[in-house]
Amino acid sequence: MNNKSALGALLVILGGLVVLNFIGINLGWIIGMLMPFILIGLGVLGLKNDKKIIGSILIVVGALMLLGKLGGIITLLLAIGLIVWGVSVFKGARRA
Repeated sequence: MNNKSALGALLVILGGLVVLNFIGINLGWIIGMLMPFILIGLGVLGLKNDKKIIGSILIVVGALMLLGKLGGIITLLLAIGLIVWGVSVFKGARRA
Protein backbone atom coordinates (compact mmCIF):
# COMPACT_ATOMS: atom_id res chain seq x y z
CA MET A 1 0.00 0.00 0.00
CA ASN A 2 1.53 3.30 -1.03
CA ASN A 3 1.19 6.59 0.83
CA LYS A 4 -1.76 7.84 -1.24
CA SER A 5 -3.73 4.64 -0.68
CA ALA A 6 -3.07 4.77 3.07
CA LEU A 7 -4.11 8.43 3.21
CA GLY A 8 -7.26 7.63 1.23
CA ALA A 9 -8.17 4.78 3.57
CA LEU A 10 -7.59 6.99 6.60
CA LEU A 11 -9.79 9.74 5.16
CA VAL A 12 -12.58 7.26 4.39
CA ILE A 13 -12.47 5.88 7.93
CA LEU A 14 -12.48 9.34 9.53
CA GLY A 15 -15.31 10.47 7.26
CA GLY A 16 -17.29 7.36 8.17
CA LEU A 17 -16.84 8.07 11.87
CA VAL A 18 -18.07 11.64 11.37
CA VAL A 19 -21.14 10.38 9.48
CA LEU A 20 -21.88 7.85 12.24
CA ASN A 21 -21.65 10.64 14.81
CA PHE A 22 -24.00 12.78 12.69
CA ILE A 23 -26.70 10.10 12.56
CA GLY A 24 -26.56 9.61 16.31
CA ILE A 25 -24.04 6.84 16.86
CA ASN A 26 -21.55 8.54 19.14
CA LEU A 27 -18.05 7.21 18.58
CA GLY A 28 -16.26 10.34 19.73
CA TRP A 29 -14.06 8.39 22.12
CA ILE A 30 -12.60 6.48 19.14
CA ILE A 31 -11.69 9.72 17.39
CA GLY A 32 -10.31 11.03 20.68
CA MET A 33 -8.02 8.00 20.97
CA LEU A 34 -7.01 8.08 17.29
CA MET A 35 -6.07 11.76 17.22
CA PRO A 36 -2.77 11.42 19.14
CA PHE A 37 -1.71 8.57 16.87
CA ILE A 38 -2.62 10.60 13.80
CA LEU A 39 -0.53 13.53 15.05
CA ILE A 40 2.42 11.25 15.80
CA GLY A 41 2.12 9.67 12.35
CA LEU A 42 1.99 13.07 10.66
CA GLY A 43 5.02 14.12 12.70
CA VAL A 44 6.98 11.09 11.53
CA LEU A 45 5.91 11.83 7.97
CA GLY A 46 7.11 15.41 8.44
CA LEU A 47 10.49 14.19 9.71
CA LYS A 48 10.84 11.91 6.68
CA ASN A 49 10.12 14.86 4.37
CA ASP A 50 12.82 17.05 5.99
CA LYS A 51 10.32 19.19 7.92
CA LYS A 52 12.13 18.69 11.20
CA ILE A 53 10.56 21.50 13.23
CA ILE A 54 6.90 20.85 12.40
CA GLY A 55 7.45 17.08 12.54
CA SER A 56 8.99 17.31 15.99
CA ILE A 57 6.21 19.59 17.22
CA LEU A 58 3.52 17.19 15.98
CA ILE A 59 5.23 14.21 17.61
CA VAL A 60 5.57 16.01 20.95
CA VAL A 61 1.95 17.24 20.90
CA GLY A 62 0.68 13.77 19.95
CA ALA A 63 2.79 12.12 22.65
CA LEU A 64 1.53 14.55 25.29
CA MET A 65 -2.08 13.95 24.22
CA LEU A 66 -1.51 10.20 24.34
CA LEU A 67 0.06 10.47 27.78
CA GLY A 68 -3.01 12.37 28.97
CA LYS A 69 -5.36 9.75 27.52
CA LEU A 70 -3.42 6.87 29.05
CA GLY A 71 -2.92 8.57 32.42
CA GLY A 72 -5.46 6.33 34.16
CA ILE A 73 -3.84 3.16 32.86
CA ILE A 74 -0.38 4.41 33.81
CA THR A 75 -1.65 5.22 37.33
CA LEU A 76 -3.22 1.76 37.62
CA LEU A 77 0.03 0.08 36.57
CA LEU A 78 1.96 2.22 39.05
CA ALA A 79 -0.45 1.23 41.85
CA ILE A 80 -0.10 -2.47 40.98
CA GLY A 81 3.67 -2.11 40.97
CA LEU A 82 3.61 -0.46 44.40
CA ILE A 83 1.42 -3.27 45.77
CA VAL A 84 3.75 -5.95 44.40
CA TRP A 85 6.79 -4.12 45.76
CA GLY A 86 5.13 -3.71 49.18
CA VAL A 87 4.24 -7.41 49.34
CA SER A 88 7.80 -8.40 48.44
CA VAL A 89 9.20 -6.04 51.11
CA PHE A 90 6.72 -7.47 53.62
CA LYS A 91 7.76 -11.04 52.83
CA GLY A 92 11.44 -10.08 53.14
CA ALA A 93 10.83 -8.47 56.55
CA ARG A 94 9.06 -11.60 57.75
CA ARG A 95 12.05 -13.82 57.03
CA ALA A 96 14.51 -11.67 58.94
